[in-house]
Amino acid sequence: WAPPPSAVARLGPHGVPREFLAHVAATAERALDERPGDALVFLPGAREVDDVVARLRRALPESVDVLPLHGRLPAAAQDAALAPSAPGRRRVVVSTNVAESSLTVSGVRIVVDSTLTRRPRLDVARAMSGLVTVGVSRSAGIQRAGRAGREGPGAVHRCCTPVDWARSPQAPSPEIASADLTRAALELAVWGAPDGAGLTWIEPPPEAAMRVARRTLAGLGLVQDGAVTALGRAVAALPAGVREARALLVAAQGVGIRRAAEAAALLTADLRAPAADLTALARRVREGGAVGRAWRAEAKRLEAAASRADSAAVVAAPPAPTLAPTPVPAGGRGEVQVAGLAQTVGVVSALARPEWIARRRGLAPMPGRSASYATVGGTGVQLPPDSPLASSPWLAVADVDLAPGRGDALIRAAAPIDEELALDGAAPWLVQEERTGWVGGRLRSERVRRLGAIELAVAPAGAPSPAAVADAVVAACREQGPGILPWEGGAAGLRARLALLHRELGEPWPAMDDDSLLARAGDWLAPAVEQLAARSRRFDLGALDLTTALRALLPWPQAARLDELVPERIEVPSGSRVRVEYGACGERPVLAVRVQECFGWEETPR
Repeated sequence: WAPPPSAVARLGPHGVPREFLAHVAATAERALDERPGDALVFLPGAREVDDVVARLRRALPESVDVLPLHGRLPAAAQDAALAPSAPGRRRVVVSTNVAESSLTVSGVRIVVDSTLTRRPRLDVARAMSGLVTVGVSRSAGIQRAGRAGREGPGAVHRCCTPVDWARSPQAPSPEIASADLTRAALELAVWGAPDGAGLTWIEPPPEAAMRVARRTLAGLGLVQDGAVTALGRAVAALPAGVREARALLVAAQGVGIRRAAEAAALLTADLRAPAADLTALARRVREGGAVGRAWRAEAKRLEAAASRADSAAVVAAPPAPTLAPTPVPAGGRGEVQVAGLAQTVGVVSALARPEWIARRRGLAPMPGRSASYATVGGTGVQLPPDSPLASSPWLAVADVDLAPGRGDALIRAAAPIDEELALDGAAPWLVQEERTGWVGGRLRSERVRRLGAIELAVAPAGAPSPAAVADAVVAACREQGPGILPWEGGAAGLRARLALLHRELGEPWPAMDDDSLLARAGDWLAPAVEQLAARSRRFDLGALDLTTALRALLPWPQAARLDELVPERIEVPSGSRVRVEYGACGERPVLAVRVQECFGWEETPR
């Protein structure tokens, strides 16, 4: 067991803390001093792998080779990590869970396990998918430990406490239970079984996730009325994610297949955008190196695949957003290419995730703070601290990190766009409507122009219709409770009388608690508000006749016995007619009368 110091957490609000990565590197360094053989270090993702590789290369002697192993590396680099050590040399392979399977990493006698992994996760409530860093399951941890014993005795150093290990799940949940199922839903539609009907599943897909997937495909124009479209078939044939493939085909109409493929490759090549900035990544890949080679290979692969796409699908695709001419920087043609790629990746990102197009909340933040954005789909997102993208009012977000327990998702990749491109990319979400609400005890009617959940402009509107007033009052009651209504006088008494009847006799006498009244607001409250609004140009909630409104809930023919069963007044032996106080819902009724006036009663009223 090699737990970190008590002040160092394995997971923080922004992912894996650098202090914990330093602890993993120090554990690997200590393990090499204590035991012979090569070491295999497990980390959740490529960012963490690169961080620990850099630390170990600075700390270990030159006789030790420190090699990364993850999916972003070219095949030659992955092969080098798996090859045996040269005579007289040792090595440390720092890997994601790609080395967790049954392959043998030659020479390994030491495993250092961060006990973290990265899993795909779909947030159904926010319709947002991404990778989430979580603790590894015990079965996966045992599998990792086994890499140290493939060729002889070995040891595993787990960077957690025995209590953390005991709390870990026994096995990972099936990916179908937590992942984004958009690709699976498209494949099913291509097969002619859009709901997977008739298929025998090892683990059936969750209905909520499949519902989100079907809605996504319909919104992207890939499925219509349950049948796959020509564009949908072309997207299914492309070796890329559904959204990126669709964006590639649509963007190709405006900028050409090569330029669209180069931009899409920034999203699909599993490259890390510095500070979440895809435009910075566009400059970096143009500079060459291993990252540039990986991007260029991916771009050629996508270009070749898109060139084979069904021409009918491209014709059927919606028109691509228009791009302004790329300004010519002082640096010449190379800079023109970088600027053009940076501009195109904004278009591709907007087409891939139109519901993630986002506008900044407020002004640009102070240095060291995170900029917060609201998306078209209604989800909050934020940039990493000090990201250069914070100066952009609009972003096309391409990737997010859904850290558990955090309200806003953390942006992992995005590109700056202008408002025109935002409106063009999310055109189906652009609406103009009149909104009437009950705010601060007053009726307010506004004309709103919005892009999904993003309000673009708000202006005063004319007098609302009686139906709009009724909807506003009902909505205010559901938000603030029925206490905002004028219950003074007979309305409160009638409500208490009816509550007593429901409590003592049950149906068909209606329940009078808040939830029951609001559930039937369309039967009694909305019609009364509409009638009042139609009579007066200036709506006054205090003038609402709630007594008459509540009588709309009386059952027939039982309503004829209301005054007999729960009379407002009772005649006492003195001849007086005394009012009965029914009190609030659930209280017993009270007859407040002088005892002298009751002389002569032979039976207590009930």
